[in-house]
Amino acid sequence: MLPPTPRTTERPTPITPITSRSTERITRRTIALLGAAALALLASCASQDTERAAPKATKAAARPVVPERSMPAGLPGMPPVLDPKDIYAADRPGMLSPIVKGFPSRVYVPNTHSDTVSVIDPATYKVIETIDVGRQPQHVVPSWDLKTLWVNNNRGHTLTPIDPATGKAGEPVDVHDPYNLYFTPNGKYAIVMASLDRQLVFRDPRTMKVKKTEPVTCAGVNHADFSADGRYFIVSCEFSGELLKVDTEQMKVIAQQKLPFQGAMPQDVKISPDGKTFYVADMMAHGMWVLNGEKFTTPKLLPTGEGCHGLYVSRDSKEMYISNRGEGTISVFDFAKNKLAKKWHLPDGGSPDMGGVSSDGKVLWLAGRYDSEVYAIDTRSGNEIARIPVGGGPHGLAVYPQPGRYSLGHTGVFR
Repeated sequence: MLPPTPRTTERPTPITPITSRSTERITRRTIALLGAAALALLASCASQDTERAAPKATKAAARPVVPERSMPAGLPGMPPVLDPKDIYAADRPGMLSPIVKGFPSRVYVPNTHSDTVSVIDPATYKVIETIDVGRQPQHVVPSWDLKTLWVNNNRGHTLTPIDPATGKAGEPVDVHDPYNLYFTPNGKYAIVMASLDRQLVFRDPRTMKVKKTEPVTCAGVNHADFSADGRYFIVSCEFSGELLKVDTEQMKVIAQQKLPFQGAMPQDVKISPDGKTFYVADMMAHGMWVLNGEKFTTPKLLPTGEGCHGLYVSRDSKEMYISNRGEGTISVFDFAKNKLAKKWHLPDGGSPDMGGVSSDGKVLWLAGRYDSEVYAIDTRSGNEIARIPVGGGPHGLAVYPQPGRYSLGHTGVFR
């Protein structure tokens, strides 16, 4: 907006008062005429002042105001987004929080059939420890404050805490049906994806005591991601082929839709760096759904490969790695070009599932769900660096530590 135009300092030309004796002979009519002339002169000068100011005021009003693009006001208590053009701006190589800088670099692999967590040293590509946990561990999840790794023992109905500074497991915490675990962007709640219970359970992020339970009508709630402003999140329902939109503050489902594919099985969910688009992997539609989260209209399917399952954004926010579990490949999506750029094939096949990107962004780590192994893949060439034997049914492995100010959960979604 332009500053207001200053008012002119011009004043009407003063009228010299009549002081001679001739005033005595001036008739009332003459006085009236002179007064009218003076008023006319004053009105003329005022009109000129208004005309001088008017063009500038009109021009200022006509000029369109184009606001700078900025992120909407975020969820109360959520750390502000560093860059409105890239919600992953805090995830660059080397941008480790002071909280995690002393933690040893490790890859934690939950083995659903072995009820263990294999711990891999990424420097040697070897398992250095095996930790006994509860029944059917599904994911290893970094806490919002980055201080704890939670192992989701789905059928054991517990969460096992691991101290990433020492690698030691603590006492399990009773939590029913913890298939997956997320945290609200302001750190106020943990959200347990209780898949078989058909519930979203909002809990205290430290004690895991229940704060609110939100029943859902879909089957198999499992994965999610939050909007750029943190005010809502999108949830995939694996067994009924549906998506939910949930209000974060109200802790309430506000929209629901069935995916337009017979037998759809949506999996991982990820939002684009610019915060405009959600992507949902679908292992039966063999691709990912492209969704406008704000409008929550019917998404479009982008084919990627058989058994599309996990979605991972590169450290520079330019690409997204997509694991195709059914065909042993990884598709690479280019955000700027809005299309698939390349596809990497594991040389001996495999079942790439869930995982994460190394702190420096050079290695993509994925669990081989059906092959009791883990794959380390070079993100520059797509070549397989290592194939590491682990326990049975490896699933949601976590690479830790990673850059970022806080964790939204799953296998490590950082902002």
